[in-house]
Amino acid sequence: MSEKYLLVSAAPHIRTPEDIPKIMYAVLIALIPVVIASVYFFSLLAVKLIVVCIITAVFSEYIFQKLRKKNTTALDGSAMITGLLLALTLPPNLPLWAAALGVVFAIVLGKQIFGGLGYNIFNPALLGRAFLMAAFPALMTSWTLPFNLDAVTGATPLAQMKFAQSLVAHQALFLGNISGSLGETSALAILIGAVFLLLKKIIDWRIPAGFMGTVVLLSGAFWLINPEKFADPLWHLLAGGLILGAFFMATDMVSSPVTRKGKWIFAVGCGVILMLIRFWGGLPEGVMYSILLMNALVPLIDRFVLPVRFGGKRKNSV
Repeated sequence: MSEKYLLVSAAPHIRTPEDIPKIMYAVLIALIPVVIASVYFFSLLAVKLIVVCIITAVFSEYIFQKLRKKNTTALDGSAMITGLLLALTLPPNLPLWAAALGVVFAIVLGKQIFGGLGYNIFNPALLGRAFLMAAFPALMTSWTLPFNLDAVTGATPLAQMKFAQSLVAHQALFLGNISGSLGETSALAILIGAVFLLLKKIIDWRIPAGFMGTVVLLSGAFWLINPEKFADPLWHLLAGGLILGAFFMATDMVSSPVTRKGKWIFAVGCGVILMLIRFWGGLPEGVMYSILLMNALVPLIDRFVLPVRFGGKRKNSV
């Protein structure tokens, strides 16, 4: 008598042509305008940093998985995204060895040590940047002026506002002719890629809307109270890594909540933490820390906002 086995899985049973490589390569395509802008402003410095970070990310994932005797996923696009995103958050003149070290940390300790894609708690690229900030703070706060690769300045627009009470023009922030990380200078380039992701429904609009909306509300309130001390909401939107973080990092499918309510909570939390750091923190920028801190709360958020199964009861125990 032959035995038949029935594969039982949880609902809903949805068929879709999307898979991990398609999604990852779509994100890479969306980042092309940001890459072009970074190369336009920072020339060979940008090219070398991006190439080194991507190659290091792919090889780090391949070698680590081979050492663990696991099937390699080095070419599914996720490692490339981690390397590219990390490169876009780095100063253009950062030594290549430091960038490579940050990428190894991001891939091995930020992603693979948890079990690989789908199991990491934190955004790997931001974790790699946090490591570099802690290990090499001087290198991570040395900035190069666009079109003038020999000129080094210690002041990004946010640093000028915080420490010198001087504001960079909105147009310069929007177009990207300012000092800063590779991918955080041109808001226009980031928004072009963001529109592509939204149209392809790769990311959920709620997280960037909640993140940036919270920043607008809080910065707007303080600006109305004291316009001489605080910058206007549009300036806060365009400055620093907010737009890049809101569309390309906070929306990470693995390290962000799965429910609509959870996404709103996550996004608002990111916005509040960011503005606390910008207003009263010792650092001029806080996008990285705001997302990483909220990443740590995602399991708790998901636990309390998951919908109750039909006919079931919500558990009140922690």
